[in-house]
Amino acid sequence: MIRVLHSVSNMDRAGIETMLMNYYRHMDHEKVQFDFLCNKTKPGAYDEEIKQMGGHIFHTPGLNPAKYPQYLKYMKKLFEKYPQYRIVEAHNGALGVYALHAAKKNKIPIRIFHAHGASITKDWKWPIKIFCRSRLKYNINHNFTCGIEAARCYFGNKVVENKDYEFIPNAIEVERFLYNEEIRNRIRSEYHLQDKKVIGHVGRFMAQKNHTFLIDVFVEYYKNHKDTKLVLLGDGELMPKIKEKVQTLGIEDAVLFVGNVGNANEWYQAFDAFVLPSVWEGLPVVGVEAQAADLPCVFSDNITREIGLTDKVSFVSTSDKRQWVGYLEKALKDQTRKNNYEVITKNRYNIVEEAKKLQERYIELYRENI
Repeated sequence: MIRVLHSVSNMDRAGIETMLMNYYRHMDHEKVQFDFLCNKTKPGAYDEEIKQMGGHIFHTPGLNPAKYPQYLKYMKKLFEKYPQYRIVEAHNGALGVYALHAAKKNKIPIRIFHAHGASITKDWKWPIKIFCRSRLKYNINHNFTCGIEAARCYFGNKVVENKDYEFIPNAIEVERFLYNEEIRNRIRSEYHLQDKKVIGHVGRFMAQKNHTFLIDVFVEYYKNHKDTKLVLLGDGELMPKIKEKVQTLGIEDAVLFVGNVGNANEWYQAFDAFVLPSVWEGLPVVGVEAQAADLPCVFSDNITREIGLTDKVSFVSTSDKRQWVGYLEKALKDQTRKNNYEVITKNRYNIVEEAKKLQERYIELYRENI
């Protein structure tokens, strides 16, 4: 059995983690097993499922630069205790270099950086992230990416031009997200949404997802469309701030905070349109899921056009709230829904097919470096 050690934040319900779990569930665990190197001590929603499937979860001292010697010491002990590791794959953005450098120092032969984001957030960690990105090429020997723009961000133009990367799509369990009217009616009845036009969003409450702008857009739309409800799935550090903003604006009856739930696939059925006004994204899993449910989608123009799989997708600048209102009006007029299985599968987002390919790639890499 091959064990792949994935470096992540923690295994909560978020885009990267959900993508990993999609692949993990569809691997033959007698051939390939996933383990997770978490850099936060907070337990994740997927922890128990991982353990049930035979995976291990480790908690590092974290990615604080001041703790880097402590981090390296921890990793040295980990690799000594588990000498079977031959593959380390990092998903932490530029800070993934921590795990990859530790792997190189401990002579782990297969060191994969998996690019997920198409830009690097300019927060107080930005200079550290830029430095870490500059060190990636010295510590990795395989470039994985969810899309071309993510590859360009982390590997550079030359790698993209030479196609020196491997496309690992953010694949999903397509059948779970295909439009289902029975599920739609049940969810809408349970939450008293039968007579509402429902605008849906799925995402962690963090600056990247741009919830403040989304609320501003919804306020403008709601002025002339009182039969509308905004439904927000997810949680995160900015949720209290967004709830406070909703209350201040007096629209708490029109906004539903669902939280971090395990049935997002059912909520897509209940939505009438999907919005993603992110400041940046790589290639968002939620965008694939929404299109599998055949929803009209309004995306920020900061999001890569690679995500546009159907003719129901629009890309709109986040500099113009009124333009978003116009696109929402257009999106909510289209209430026809069809089965999008073929569209999603043709574009390589069907996890049943893609997990087989990734499993074989791990086996191939292992055999080359055994």
